[in-house]
Amino acid sequence: MELALASLIGLLSAAGVYLLLRARSFDVILGLTLLSYATNLLIFSSGRLVIGKPPVLQVDEAGKAIAPTLAHYTDPLPQALVLTAIVIAFAMTAVTIVIAMRNRSDNGSDHVDAGGEGMP
Repeated sequence: MELALASLIGLLSAAGVYLLLRARSFDVILGLTLLSYATNLLIFSSGRLVIGKPPVLQVDEAGKAIAPTLAHYTDPLPQALVLTAIVIAFAMTAVTIVIAMRNRSDNGSDHVDAGGEGMP
């Protein structure tokens, strides 16, 4: 499972960097989005990949609290960080799309460097 997740993170990062180096605005926006997905997966995987364990302290059948160790629980901090990063990435993508649309209407082109000084 760890190898598959690491491969997916590497693939998303490589595709994101490739798209960031393109000349079109849409490609750059898509590359930023893929990089944010890769970052979210990296942060989420730092909390150990466990299935079926609660992130909140619980009690057993006798009413006694279960020991607060990572053997009994999953780490809730990466989950909270990823949730925050999703909201920030969504806002960043929305602002970038608005800027790209404005650039397209002002310059008549969707190239990232359209209308710059010293262009051939």
